Amino acid sequence: MFRIILILIIFISMIKQGNSQSSQINNQTYDSLLAKKYGADDYGMKKYIMAFLKSGKTELSDKAEQDRLQGEHMKNIIRMAEDGKLLIAGPFMDNQSIRGIYIFDVSTVEEARELTSTDPAIKAGVLEMELHPWYGSAALMEVNDIHKKIQKKSF
Repeated sequence: MFRIILILIIFISMIKQGNSQSSQINNQTYDSLLAKKYGADDYGMKKYIMAFLKSGKTELSDKAEQDRLQGEHMKNIIRMAEDGKLLIAGPFMDNQSIRGIYIFDVSTVEEARELTSTDPAIKAGVLEMELHPWYGSAALMEVNDIHKKIQKKSF
């Protein structure tokens, strides 16, 4: 009986040791230089600031003024992306009060607020920003470079 209990204890400890080793994932494709370049933590993630673009208090009825302001808004988006501060930008397509998002590669909400204050649509009161710290994949740092390779037309 003692032998059976001893064998059982050894068997259980071997199972626990195997589970412990298998729970520690060994990522064979991990690239420490790329992780450092993108500011990734051990999970491949990093902090960003997400902005929700919301309808502002100002509504423009003049179509020419709407078009001009939209063009200036797009130029500002392109400038922030080229400066490496804006990683993601895009509208929602369901015509609600939250009109779109930005994801900024900046450390603080205050830095993102400074960037959003340069947007002509915000200055005009057509859009408002709601800013939040956000934790996401550091791979987002590649989005703009990839986008340039697949973008056939420019705004």
